[in-house]
Amino acid sequence: MRSPKDFFRPLAVGAPAPVREVPFRPSRMIHFFDPGNEKMAAKVPAIAPTVDVLLGNLEDAVAADRKEAARAGLVRTAKETDFGDTQLWTRVNSLDSPWALDDLITLVTEIGDKLDVIMVPKVEGAQDIHYVDRLLAQLEAKAGVTRPILVHAILETATGVANVEQIAGASPRMQGISLGPADLAASRRMKTTRVGGGHPGYLVREDPHADEVAPRATFQQDLWHYTIARMVDACAAHGILPYYGPFGDIKDTTACEDQFRNAFLLGCVGAWSLHPVQIDIAKRVFSPAPADVAWARKVIAAMGDGTGAVMIDGKMQDDATYKQCQVVASLADALAARDPELRDAYAAAEKETPA
Repeated sequence: MRSPKDFFRPLAVGAPAPVREVPFRPSRMIHFFDPGNEKMAAKVPAIAPTVDVLLGNLEDAVAADRKEAARAGLVRTAKETDFGDTQLWTRVNSLDSPWALDDLITLVTEIGDKLDVIMVPKVEGAQDIHYVDRLLAQLEAKAGVTRPILVHAILETATGVANVEQIAGASPRMQGISLGPADLAASRRMKTTRVGGGHPGYLVREDPHADEVAPRATFQQDLWHYTIARMVDACAAHGILPYYGPFGDIKDTTACEDQFRNAFLLGCVGAWSLHPVQIDIAKRVFSPAPADVAWARKVIAAMGDGTGAVMIDGKMQDDATYKQCQVVASLADALAARDPELRDAYAAAEKETPA
């Protein structure tokens, strides 16, 4: 059994020291692109400033005969592009595929100095993270990478959900976890062919009316509530970040916004955007509303050191609500530092809020 004292020691001689705390950088949207698609890759310099995270996808949606082209395309794009403050991530192929090893070897040795996070699909337990962790350390040492590349797991099998706590705490490299609803639905034998979102058949119905004639209202439920909540708890317990994954119905922007907001309210910090139309949705949803930020700052100011209780506008505030407001205000500060429009909106709302 490995000593806890060794947890933050490099797993290879010459590898960079593991991080002790996951840096919180805005990641409201993880925008996917196919680096093997020349037209899509050509748009990267223009898209990069508009998103928090740009992800070169090598796995699903890339046909088997295009895997090597996508890998080479990502290397080329990374070398030719100045991403500024935008993070560069990649999703490699699953660890049981014939491409995953070459993905990791090529990307770390060629562009390891530019990659922030490697997303690993279909993670089923800590053993998957341990494998990637050791391999990345060896490759970083070989390539002379000076900062550790972080790891992001996708939760898309029933086994992965059952082991989510162990996955979250498997390595100091763990940056976060995303929900992968489509593969997870198949793994669970769920009877839906949708990629995320609700289902009209998953509902509750109100009790019969006294006259037994009036129609009984129905309310559609969230298929992913349990899984997201469990994932959020595992991430919070281990100091990493939770994300909602893809929403596949690109045209249904209303339902996409609803799904993103459900995840945001439950604790997720971002979601995947599969199409440019989803970028603004994610930016809007995963940024606290200016009025909420102004209220949070008002409570924090009134609470002083955060102890005791006060009444503000007829509402009782105590140490628990003080902590809730700190979450909102801290997120707003981090986002405002990157987004000038948001910074101005927050400042204007604060001025309009009575002391």
